[in-house]
Amino acid sequence: MGWHGFLLWWCGVFGVVALVGYGRSLAGVTRAQRAVRVMGRIERVRQPRHGSSASEGIAVVVTFRDPSTGQEFTVTNDGEHGDRISTAWTGREIGIHYPPGRPHAYRFTTDPEAGRRGLGWPGFAVFLVYVGLVVLAAIDWEWPWSLIGFGVPWTLLGVTYLPGAVRDTRLRVEKLASGGPVPGRVIAVLKDVRIDEDGDTLTSHTPVVAFTTLDGTAVTAYRPDGLRDPVRSLGRDLTIHYTPDDPAVFTPDLAGEHRSRRSEIAFGVVALLVGVAAAVAGGVLVAG
Repeated sequence: MGWHGFLLWWCGVFGVVALVGYGRSLAGVTRAQRAVRVMGRIERVRQPRHGSSASEGIAVVVTFRDPSTGQEFTVTNDGEHGDRISTAWTGREIGIHYPPGRPHAYRFTTDPEAGRRGLGWPGFAVFLVYVGLVVLAAIDWEWPWSLIGFGVPWTLLGVTYLPGAVRDTRLRVEKLASGGPVPGRVIAVLKDVRIDEDGDTLTSHTPVVAFTTLDGTAVTAYRPDGLRDPVRSLGRDLTIHYTPDDPAVFTPDLAGEHRSRRSEIAFGVVALLVGVAAAVAGGVLVAG
């Protein structure tokens, strides 16, 4: 079987996967759709120990109620229980999902709305089908078609994404500027060591910041970026700006947020221009 046959087989297999996945979603029978989704409440937050690992998140005690039985459960995030909780305060609501009738198999989620329809894998299968079709076009109609196949969807994605990204980053900076400033402090620096595939030892340090909002909410949060010399940051005093409606969004460097906003916009513009250039170049070469 040559490349042509392999690619046809590739597109057929992943096309079936996509159709089955979308069909299950329309029927409402995917695992994500059948899962019970509730909101839990953080009742207690334990301060991270200096030098410990950041992998499991900030230790919390959470209560939630099973809507089918009305029974209340008190659980922790010890071990593997879904998304890592990197920002916590007493009273914060956090998403929880679990299979029907199995509340003890709970998983935390920091984005309760994500993945509700179970379309992640079908969407990825569609992407793989498209990749196969682009490669087929490049083989049958010469390689400039691969530039068109890449450039056109990339440009459409950029046109769709860029305005929203600009708006969101602007609103983020405005909200950060409206909340605080309040004093904060680095209360611990967490350390993780891992070995990469080449056998090299990689060490990462994650400062843990504590601050209290103007309405008296005591927040504990990881701050992996934005602090100079994080290894020696234990005990450092900070000035914290946060969004009043969600203290999980905060920064000790408001000027840095402005710089980051400009960088994100510039990156989005460059990515859009790359797509346009690829599509135009492919069109010119095909026409020539």
